[in-house]
Amino acid sequence: MTNAVQDIVNALGLGGTYALLALGLALVFSILGLINFAYGELMTVTGYILFFALGAGITTPLVIVLAIAGAGAASIAMERVVFRPFRNADATTLLLTSFALSVGLQTLFQTSISANAKGVDLNFIPGVINVGRIRVGGIQLVATATSLVVLVCLGVFLLRTTLGVSIRATAENFDVARLMGIRANRVILASFLVSGLLAGIAGVLWVMQRASVDPLLGAAPVLKAFVAAIVGGLGSLRGVVVAGFLLGFLETFLQTYLPGSVSGYRDAMLWVILIGVLLLRPQGLFAPAAERA
Repeated sequence: MTNAVQDIVNALGLGGTYALLALGLALVFSILGLINFAYGELMTVTGYILFFALGAGITTPLVIVLAIAGAGAASIAMERVVFRPFRNADATTLLLTSFALSVGLQTLFQTSISANAKGVDLNFIPGVINVGRIRVGGIQLVATATSLVVLVCLGVFLLRTTLGVSIRATAENFDVARLMGIRANRVILASFLVSGLLAGIAGVLWVMQRASVDPLLGAAPVLKAFVAAIVGGLGSLRGVVVAGFLLGFLETFLQTYLPGSVSGYRDAMLWVILIGVLLLRPQGLFAPAAERA
């Protein structure tokens, strides 16, 4: 029983991280049609802020706030400095721009900081938390609770606030939203800010579990989050969240229940399953009806 609960908590924690990242990717894509390959570097920025701020003796809660805020600020800087000049460019140009930004930032981290991993000790969470008679990993439980709370709060923001409704309207139809008086620059900037904050939260959760940061920290999780976004359907914000959790459960249970002789092929099996889903539903499992037609 304890092992099953721990597996579920692990899957929810991992899936929640993927869901946060996939939602951040989908939010920007739905408005600008931009697939931001530099999104993983926002997680890396978060990790390095944690490393340097902890080294400066700042208290852990404040460090976490600074790291998440730093990711939001970095996302806004990406939009203002790099992507805004190319806003009216074609999709290929935007794609290449984001890829070049990603490689450039990785190189910058390697040359200006270090190519080696740096230890980050967020030691305010106990290793094991007792929930009744069940013992589960503290970090995984905190990651699960955090991701669920953030997703609920973001849902309230998008549904109940004027800015959130503007973002949703712009995501549905950018041109019509502008004709209705919605200020495009304001909405795009807010979308990048929200996307960056989601990357920052996901980065904190990822570093908590890895206890280190390196220049390629965000590469693997963002790649999987991108796949989750595609599987869920980039046009459906709810869909990418569900797909993120599905991916987390699939990865966790393959790792747990595959025999040792084939466990090394876990990621390969994961990609085969995802490719199979895309062959059957190339527009994603939860894409709007108009996109599936």
